[in-house]
Amino acid sequence: QVQLVESGGGLVQPGGSLRLSCVASGRSFNYYAMGWFRQAPGKERDVVAVISWSGGATYYADSVKGRATISRDNSKNTVYLQMNSLKPEDTAVYYCNADRDYSKMTTKPVGAYDYWGQGTQVTVSS
Repeated sequence: QVQLVESGGGLVQPGGSLRLSCVASGRSFNYYAMGWFRQAPGKERDVVAVISWSGGATYYADSVKGRATISRDNSKNTVYLQMNSLKPEDTAVYYCNADRDYSKMTTKPVGAYDYWGQGTQVTVSS
């Protein structure tokens, strides 16, 4: 059974930083791209960042470009999202997921994923 466990969220002041982690288990994720998504209250879940299996390719949504860095440790089946210069509009529940196709992850409808973790809440407020 696939499990995605996100952590690292919390309450942070505007301008602050957070590092989110996601551990994937339950199957082999070799050669899978991994990505981060977020869902703000009353809004749809959107892709935030994606990283290829090798780490050689990354994608960022315009809303976080320049403020976010996605990375991964394949030996730990873990993907990270470093978020800096946080803004109130970054407030959301953050989720991770995986797909065999890196380029597909940037456009794949979130409803097409078979599984999701519980997410980690990020609240940016003074």
